[in-house]
Amino acid sequence: MSTYSDLKIELIGTGEQDGTWGTTTNTNLGTALEEMITGSADVTFASATQTLTLSNTNATQVGRNLRLNLIGTSGGPQDLVLPATEKFYLVNNATADIITCKNASGTTVAIPAGVSQFIFNTGSNVSVANTYHSGAGVFTTLSASGAVTGTGFTNLFATPPGPIGSGTPNTGNFTTLGATGDVTLGDAVGDSVTFNAGTAVVPNDLIFDGTGTIRTPRGTTAQRPTASLGMLRYNTTLSEFEGYAAGAWGSIGGGASAGGAIYENTQTISANYTMTTGTNGHSVGPITVDTGVTVTIPTGSSWLVSV
Repeated sequence: MSTYSDLKIELIGTGEQDGTWGTTTNTNLGTALEEMITGSADVTFASATQTLTLSNTNATQVGRNLRLNLIGTSGGPQDLVLPATEKFYLVNNATADIITCKNASGTTVAIPAGVSQFIFNTGSNVSVANTYHSGAGVFTTLSASGAVTGTGFTNLFATPPGPIGSGTPNTGNFTTLGATGDVTLGDAVGDSVTFNAGTAVVPNDLIFDGTGTIRTPRGTTAQRPTASLGMLRYNTTLSEFEGYAAGAWGSIGGGASAGGAIYENTQTISANYTMTTGTNGHSVGPITVDTGVTVTIPTGSSWLVSV
């Protein structure tokens, strides 16, 4: 007399089915085994729990298939109760709501709408067979080529732990980019990092390392910004570097030199200038002070112009 395996493969008894065992074997191979390996079956919801069972027949059975395609009207979150036997399933939730895969008791797996998920059913517990890593750590490389799309991806970022930037999946801006440890922006000599914000605030030390250069802001005298102590820039009108200190803009060097023996200064003073208290100044003339421009020499200081 035939018996049946857990997944309902018919096991022919010794000496049984004389003349018909071939039909049984073909059904085992062509129906039962094919459903377990590659089969797909629809599970239709009608606003209620759906329960799958396996009976003693090697004929087609929904609960034996590898892929379960959940369709129909869910009418809110529902349960899919699986047969009490050990088996892998690929569950595609094509309904509008979360479907929880479970046994009569034990652990469960909730599959969001629009998501396909591999699960493993032990007969008493259901667990995720594939997952993503959600532990702590630091991004070392974040890159993409083209658009990142997919229903499962957008659903993940539409609900915790998402979203990125705003409440709408796949849209918005990074408002905070933080990490514990080092962060590299651009990892090749030719890469550029652009800050379009008006101000980039660096609360601690800023270290420029390498054999390249730093190009300071540059512009005419008329283009000087609203002054603040410590500002540095290159003045294209005066052809010199300048800084703002002690309430006035002043040259901070950058004149030409011949082996350290010849230093140059401009012949025209086109902006108000106040010498630093407690210092003396020396210029090589002739020097022209533009109309309306004032050079202020503090008490106790002197300015020598030699021709």
